[in-house]
Amino acid sequence: MTGLSNLVGLAPLTVVGAAAMTFGAAYVRGLTGFGMAIILVPLLGLIIPPAEAVVLGILLQLLIGPVGLQVILADADRSTAVPIGLVAMATTPLGMIALETASPDVARLLITLVAVGAFAAVLLPKQPEGHRPGRAAIAGTGIASGVLTGFAAMPGPPVVPFYLRRSLDPRVARASMMLIFFATAIAGTLAALWVGIATWRLMLLSLILFLPMWLGNRLGGQHFGRVAPHVWQAMVAVVLGIAAVSAVIRILS
Repeated sequence: MTGLSNLVGLAPLTVVGAAAMTFGAAYVRGLTGFGMAIILVPLLGLIIPPAEAVVLGILLQLLIGPVGLQVILADADRSTAVPIGLVAMATTPLGMIALETASPDVARLLITLVAVGAFAAVLLPKQPEGHRPGRAAIAGTGIASGVLTGFAAMPGPPVVPFYLRRSLDPRVARASMMLIFFATAIAGTLAALWVGIATWRLMLLSLILFLPMWLGNRLGGQHFGRVAPHVWQAMVAVVLGIAAVSAVIRILS
């Protein structure tokens, strides 16, 4: 364990703590379809530099993305999820470049603002029944999601309100978000390699954290569908609210 900890640059207890954080965040992902990065990146930022926390969050999303992909593809609203995902992939490097140039304090502040903004956006009124988003809304969501992927490993803040404000079955909304997040994880990983901030140490750490992530995601997925749609949406808002409050507390402490 000591030799492995030397390779990843973290003490054994810190690795255990990161595993516990990853398990909890992955459970939320399995239950709601999002939230892993919003919860996990600020927490990881307490034990490793913010830029490394972002890259680690992206690597973990890449590893968990293929899990259940066949079901995700079948359930997703591909008419919106595919174009949003493609636009987000194209704009992810912009956020990665911004992350490389930002100071750690600025990065922490902006990541906190992202968490707060996600909570505020999901509280906006729902779209009328039968509403279909236009090309501008789809493109804007994709651009914002891509930039936030590169900067904070958080593609969710623009995507979650996009789907939760529509009258969609939770299964469709959840699958659509998961499909987009897998696309952004691919782009984020490639951008991190291009910029040069994806290290072998972080890749090894992501592999170590895969098992607790897989277990948490599986448990959350088993619980999905056992609650009424309005309860599920309330849980989504609660998750975002907790993440926002926690981020504010961390930035002020």
